[in-house]
Amino acid sequence: MAEQRLASSYCLQIAISYITLSTEQRDGCRSRISLGGRLHRTDMPHAAQFRLIIRPVAPFRLDLTVWALRRRGRNAIDRWDGTTYRRIVVIEGRPTEIAVREAGSPAEPRLIVTTVPPHRRLSARQRVRSIVDSLLGPHIDLAEWYRLAERDPRLRTLAERFRGVKPPQFPSVFEALVNAFACQQLSLEVGLELLNRLAAACNVRRGPATDAQYAFPSPRDVALGRAAKYQAIGFSRQKVRALLTLARAIERRDVNIEALSRKDDATVCEQLLALRGVGRWSAEYVMLRGLGRLHVFPGDDVGAQKRLARWLGRSAPLDYAGVRKVVAPWRPYAGLVYFHLLLDGLSNAGVLDSVA
Repeated sequence: MAEQRLASSYCLQIAISYITLSTEQRDGCRSRISLGGRLHRTDMPHAAQFRLIIRPVAPFRLDLTVWALRRRGRNAIDRWDGTTYRRIVVIEGRPTEIAVREAGSPAEPRLIVTTVPPHRRLSARQRVRSIVDSLLGPHIDLAEWYRLAERDPRLRTLAERFRGVKPPQFPSVFEALVNAFACQQLSLEVGLELLNRLAAACNVRRGPATDAQYAFPSPRDVALGRAAKYQAIGFSRQKVRALLTLARAIERRDVNIEALSRKDDATVCEQLLALRGVGRWSAEYVMLRGLGRLHVFPGDDVGAQKRLARWLGRSAPLDYAGVRKVVAPWRPYAGLVYFHLLLDGLSNAGVLDSVA
């Protein structure tokens, strides 16, 4: 019942609106049509763009959520200029820039979402909303998390410092897996640079080649490339095999990894581990960042092990068993601790724009 009330409340909080054209603008458009002219997109006033208003479940902070998604400033897929989050996605066959900015306050947040080009079909608008929901989690109610944190002095300090962050999730399990492949056994900076190069190599872009922004490639985009193409941009032979094997299996419909969202943890782990190039770290990474399973803390994540140990005041990083033992009391929000510790590391490094 609580989930139904949340869903109903969230639906009521969403409005889709177009900025109304002035009488003169409407008359000008009609005049060109009545004279036998063709009304081009450029004839339409700039104000006639698609706009989506979302009222997130409070508290919410766009800046913290975007940084939890981006991980590092090198990320060229998920762009942030300090006020607006941008990403190129393909909607109904068209590369589209989604832009999200925040209005209001963390206690009474409001997200203003625009797209270029504007999309007028209901299915396209629903797709935009679905992508924003996945990436930024505005609909997620973390009241229980804050109650859990309130009972733990150390956790309370961490939760209050980054109050308003929502757990980000990649729009597809495929994107989560490709992120895992790129970052395996490499620094996060190097992994993100590989992903930037992969997006450019697959060339699903918006804008001229000299100033293009790229969408994250689909399985089809990746499957069409040759192994040598991906090795040339820095992927190892093993990573290329894993990447192409997955993309081509999806294209042949031999596997349906997006259906994992409907399966239990044990089945998800089993099916992920059966894929080429997927080990325990990759499987848990995908469960958290690709499937939104907030009880999962990727225990083999070396960076997370170090951050967790440092936060706990330990001189040495924890191993996998040690991580599982430490985070056990925080279920079902161990993965949320993972995101908070990521932000803690970014803040200590001076990367975050601001932390209240």
